[in-house]
Amino acid sequence: LTAFTIMSHRKFEHPRCGSLGFLPKKRCRRGRGKIKSFPRDDASKPCHLTGFIGYKAGMTHILRDVDKPGSKLHKKETCEPVTLVECPPMIVVGVVGYVKTPRGLRSLNTVWAEHLSDECKRRFYKNWYKAKKKAFTKYVKKYTDGKKEIEAELAQLKKHCSVIRVLAHTQIRKLNLGQKKAHLIEIQVNGGSVSDKVDFATKLFEKAVTVDSVFQTNEMIDTIAITKVRL
Repeated sequence: LTAFTIMSHRKFEHPRCGSLGFLPKKRCRRGRGKIKSFPRDDASKPCHLTGFIGYKAGMTHILRDVDKPGSKLHKKETCEPVTLVECPPMIVVGVVGYVKTPRGLRSLNTVWAEHLSDECKRRFYKNWYKAKKKAFTKYVKKYTDGKKEIEAELAQLKKHCSVIRVLAHTQIRKLNLGQKKAHLIEIQVNGGSVSDKVDFATKLFEKAVTVDSVFQTNEMIDTIAITKVRL
């Protein structure tokens, strides 16, 4: 009788299986993680980007010294698993301005760069092979007549917008993946005034942004990813 009172049968209770950090276990709505909230803006700091895209390359292990008073491992070495994330430089191809409304943010306008690579244009097509590849051929004409339309749109962003984000795509050909279609993402620009943010974003057009220009060494960052659940 005492044995039954100490421990119940598996039929009635047992320790749970799997991590609660991966709930809900269901099919994802999007194949690439979405940044739903960016860091809070501070106008006193210089303009900087707040996000980056990386690809999991594999895993390894590290030996590190534990600094945790009270723990048995304090001032001892421990072996921990780590994930390697490959981050090839991203190319900035556009800027988006958002206006604050009672219902949240609303996009006012999007200004694109003059030249877009094929790996970025592939993102706008379902079938690149059969497509006529006419994307942005008419938009380029805005740059031919002295950029008057482009300057007017940028001035509109500076005047009305409160949130500025850049459009950047990955250089997926630099990875050892079979994919040719680049991933496109909006990255918020924080720091400085709205005018400074727009100027900062337009200066980055068609230029490569490296991960060390966004994040510092030993900085604590959030990661957003989609897991492959193997049951």
